[in-house]
Amino acid sequence: MLPICHVAWSGMRCGPTLRERNKTRLVDTMNSPDLLLLSRAQFGLNIGFHILFPTLTIALAWILVYFRVRFAWSGDAAWLATYKLWVKIFALSFAMGVVSGITMSFQFGTNWPGFMKHVGNIAGPLLAFEVLTAFFLEATFLGVMLFGMNRVPPWVHIAATVLVAVGTLVSSFWILALSSWMHTPAGQVMANGALIAGDWLQVIFNPSFPYRFTHMLLASGLTASFVVAGLSAWRLLHAPADASASRTLRTGIVIAAVLAPLQIFVGDLHGLNTLEHQPAKIAAIEALWNTERAAPLVLFALPNAETRHNDFAIEVPGLASLILTHDLDGEVKGIEAFAPSAPGAEQLAPPVAPLFFGFRLMLALGMAMLALAWIGAWVLRKGAAAPRWLLWSLAGFTFSGWVATLAGWLVTEIGRQPWLVTGILKTSQAVGRISEAQLGASLTGYVFVYALMLGAYIVVITHLAGKGAAHTQGGAA
Repeated sequence: MLPICHVAWSGMRCGPTLRERNKTRLVDTMNSPDLLLLSRAQFGLNIGFHILFPTLTIALAWILVYFRVRFAWSGDAAWLATYKLWVKIFALSFAMGVVSGITMSFQFGTNWPGFMKHVGNIAGPLLAFEVLTAFFLEATFLGVMLFGMNRVPPWVHIAATVLVAVGTLVSSFWILALSSWMHTPAGQVMANGALIAGDWLQVIFNPSFPYRFTHMLLASGLTASFVVAGLSAWRLLHAPADASASRTLRTGIVIAAVLAPLQIFVGDLHGLNTLEHQPAKIAAIEALWNTERAAPLVLFALPNAETRHNDFAIEVPGLASLILTHDLDGEVKGIEAFAPSAPGAEQLAPPVAPLFFGFRLMLALGMAMLALAWIGAWVLRKGAAAPRWLLWSLAGFTFSGWVATLAGWLVTEIGRQPWLVTGILKTSQAVGRISEAQLGASLTGYVFVYALMLGAYIVVITHLAGKGAAHTQGGAA
């Protein structure tokens, strides 16, 4: 391609070729803060939409195992009807998860090529393990679970249901192993200029994995239990005599009542692990700007990033240090330790406001779910019919687990910034070369499509639950 030239007093001067100018423009776009923000927003929307469905199906698969075994044990047709209703909801949720997961995986190549370029030797095998050990298992036995009840012996159908549940569990194991490694990397080494796994056991069982994995499984259990209880409550509001809905209502409440306090306990352990390995994330969660002893617990505030101060703060002196260090006078590092305010200083701390509010939303929902589950368990303890106020409350909390999970996910993932893999790869180093206009257009498209899909999904499962289990006797199973 010929260069672009112009005449000057010193003679003819040639500028860069059109190709070189386009390349320069592309590099400038790649380094644009707007491009990085749009890329993060698009991937965040995709994974946020996707995570809704595995969060439900991981635990719902095991609840289906319970329904199927209860029918096999008792021979009660009501348990069969219950199983057939909820297996439809599971199948729809599973399909939504698969479709949104495929879309999300493409973005590794389109939006984040630097991710696989730098850490693909570790991330690639972990994702492949998930497909080989979990997805194939689920795909193989899902058909038997959905359509094989009258075609295979009962024990084979029960085994297929169990194996599908095991598949969802194994799938979450590998995905969370990768996610945890990105937060707290371990076991990696450099060989010939490439990052590889020196010890796969350390890579998989990295410092945050046990806490993150357990926390996610309990979150799935709570999400599924409230969906089961909430949709059952919705049915009972329209048909109070539905025995199947009464059973599933009690099942959901009991599971939630057991898991909610366990989640709070595990969440505290996870927080202490985060303090050890990602103290900048904790500083942002607590809106603690400066390193302090006897650090206060900020109940509410409006974090001000410009002044590095909390406006309208309501604080409890020393309580943050007590919770985090188990010492009223314990020292907790603040944002200043990771993102100095001096001009030109490297900023290695996440934004405060999303973590501060996201964590408190998650915590508030968790406490509300615990209270509602325990109140519901107490009211129904002697087999009494659920009062309408309880049914309306449970119906209103049907998708509370989703909201809490999304809030926790935002805290977790935004809290890793500016790192994509902590200490190894920054997010800005992995973003691809794509125009902001293209990203903006595709992001807008994703918003509309996902809003439509989510709305349709909620309408369908609410319609199924509203009809009740008695109308599913001719179902797919």
